[in-house]
Amino acid sequence: MLQTELTASSLWEADRNWTDLAAKAADAAITASSHADLLTKAVTIEVSVKLSDDREVHMLNKAYRAKDKPTNVLSFPQIQPDLLDMLANTDDGEALLGDIILAHETCSAEASAKEIPFSDHISHLIVHGVLHLLGYNHENDPEAGLMEDCEVKALSALGIANPYTEQAQNRF
Repeated sequence: MLQTELTASSLWEADRNWTDLAAKAADAAITASSHADLLTKAVTIEVSVKLSDDREVHMLNKAYRAKDKPTNVLSFPQIQPDLLDMLANTDDGEALLGDIILAHETCSAEASAKEIPFSDHISHLIVHGVLHLLGYNHENDPEAGLMEDCEVKALSALGIANPYTEQAQNRF
């Protein structure tokens, strides 16, 4: 079972159901990953999503990644990827997979530049963040290709177009 906890700053539109969007994106990411079986185990998997701003994400990016600038999304895994298969052995039946934080201004500018709906971009970034929580990365071409394949599969399940097609890439 998957549980998504969401907090949002005042920059984020209150009329959107960000909690539902985050839950669907997280579920799609896990389902598209090599860890899809986590959703069938007798454990509640929790993902925390914070919708924040450039200032906070800049501070976290500087502190944890030594990058002195804001970024669109940061992920903070709470479980080592090699321990994910042992989650059914938790004492209380719950496990925090990790935290994801998004910067409103950066995400909004990217969605505008790509000419895509803001909510689609946020779904993509939550999928991306959850895959990082599951141990996926894009440090080299083979790993990036595997992560992108999972993203495309998850986004397709959400009805969102492949962001890695040549047509999508030419929007920059």
